[in-house]
Amino acid sequence: MTTWTVAPPAFRLPSGLRLGAVRLQIADLAKSIDYYERVIGLRTLDRTATTARLGAKDDNATLVELHERRGAAPVPRRGRLGLYHFAILLPDRAALGRLLAHLTALGDHVGMADHLVSEALYLTDPDGLGIEVYADRPPRSWRVDGNTLAMASDPLNVPDLLAAAGEVAWTGPPRGTRIGHVHLYVADLSAATSFYHTALGFDTVLLNFPGAQFFSAGGYHHHVGTNTWAAGAPRAAETDARLLEWTIRVPAQADVEGAATSLASGGHTVRREAGDALAEDPWGIPVRISAAR
Repeated sequence: MTTWTVAPPAFRLPSGLRLGAVRLQIADLAKSIDYYERVIGLRTLDRTATTARLGAKDDNATLVELHERRGAAPVPRRGRLGLYHFAILLPDRAALGRLLAHLTALGDHVGMADHLVSEALYLTDPDGLGIEVYADRPPRSWRVDGNTLAMASDPLNVPDLLAAAGEVAWTGPPRGTRIGHVHLYVADLSAATSFYHTALGFDTVLLNFPGAQFFSAGGYHHHVGTNTWAAGAPRAAETDARLLEWTIRVPAQADVEGAATSLASGGHTVRREAGDALAEDPWGIPVRISAAR
């Protein structure tokens, strides 16, 4: 197992963690459901008048929760402190190629990048919230120099990725799709490190990205990204389209208790809810730590 951290925190999140659902506040539920179903291919698992849970086509696990707040202000072009993007991790490269072919047929605008450790497509939902959909390259192919992981934002080899899709059409994210990471706009990288590394217990991934820092558990390239690329912008307000909450699922309740104790020792307020621990980072972004069920 690769360990990125030079100076590990007193508490370390376990290697078996996964990320759970992201909760988003949006302005128009019907419009957002149409986007996530038609463009990305998520399936509505259930809905009420103001909320919906969405997941992969053959899986009942929730990936995205939509919470409508009529009139919520869209994200401005420059962004706000809060969500930069949440990232949907597909189980294989062929699925990513099928999604790219689908988006091309729709004529939808899509950003693309080869990050060396992964290949990624970038979208924006109707409220301006950022979405990454990506597939990892095998970890054995990741290039590591000491504690530094090689990542980049190189051009994507589109013909090669489309060829990987074969003749199979995109019918939505397949079983095994999950939330791979969240990436946040923050005001200060040192404060982000104090919260996500020292208090919460992620390892620090040492990368040479100007204005950004990345955190993970178990040697993954990152479960959390933070950047100061929207420095000077206000934090997302209660009336804005925004990330309401994201979830870390740890293997055991003892891991929840360890994270809660570490956060409280770091001076952060921890709320308890049905066995879960919830805390807010310095920019008011809530994170839930929950034992796998």
